[in-house]
Order: sequence, then structure tokens, then C-alpha cells
Amino acid sequence: MQLSPYAAPALQSARPGVISVFDRAIALIKTVARPSLAQLALRLALATPFWKSGILKWDGFLQLNDTAVALFTDEFQLHLPGGPYAFPAPEAMAFLSGSVEILAPVFLVLGLGTRFAALVLLGMTCVVQLTVPEGWPIHVTWAAMALAVASWGPGSISLDRLIQRAVHAGRD
Repeated sequence: MQLSPYAAPALQSARPGVISVFDRAIALIKTVARPSLAQLALRLALATPFWKSGILKWDGFLQLNDTAVALFTDEFQLHLPGGPYAFPAPEAMAFLSGSVEILAPVFLVLGLGTRFAALVLLGMTCVVQLTVPEGWPIHVTWAAMALAVASWGPGSISLDRLIQRAVHAGRD
């Protein structure tokens, strides 16, 4: 009898019925937990906190609110050796931060320029970590999701994949 590659070594001596149940359970899990769904879930999960933060920084189209500027002027500081230090050009930083927090999640959700958007949010996560060091348990989760999306790509449920298929179809 051939064992599933997922079967634990301890199951090798188990009765055939146990192995059959184990194999069926693995097959069910693989049916539900498709890589494309996992990649979509990662993209959505990574986009959500940045989008929520980004929409709070704007009063209208390209109109930063006073709170966003005040945060970068009075509250946020970079916790670097010898510091903390104030953010340089707080209005520009608030604008850049708010822009990235809106645009990168849109690209992630659409699956367009996905790897680049994930790397941008990884960089932003590093800056957020330097700004709010006690938030590391959440930040490491964001970093892990960004790395996963950058590494494995957007999956088949994405505009990137549609564009890739169209380009390859045009070559044939």
C-alpha cells in the first residue's frame, strides 16, 4: 500500500482504514485551500490595515486632513539609535504615507503590480516599526504577508495573471 506523502511516519504502521481517512481529509483540505485562494486572502489581509489607515488621512481628493499632518509633526518620531528623531518634512511625509496607504492596497486587491505593491508595503511596514516599536507583533505579521505576496505572487485571481496570459497568447 502506498502512503500519501503527507502521512506522518507514525501512520506507516497504522491500519489501511486510518490512512484512507487521512488521505481523504488531505484531499478535502487541498480542494478548499487552493493556493490561488490563499494568495487572494493574503493580498486582502495585507491591504486592509493600510487602506483603513490611509482613508483616515484624507478629507477629499488630494486634500490631507489636519490630523494627518499633526501626527507627523507632533506625534510620530523615528526611533533610531541616538533618537528618537522627528520626521523630516512632516507635510510631505503625511502626503506620501496617505498616498501609499491608499494606492498600494488598491493595487493589491486588484492583483495589479502585486509584487511591487507588496514590497512597497514591506518598506512602509519597516518605517511604521521604527515609528511605533511596541507594535512589532502586528508589524511582523504585515511583513510576513508582504514577503509571501512578493515571493509567491498574486495567484490566478488577479489582473497580473490576466495580463500575463494575454501577453503569452499574443506570442503564439
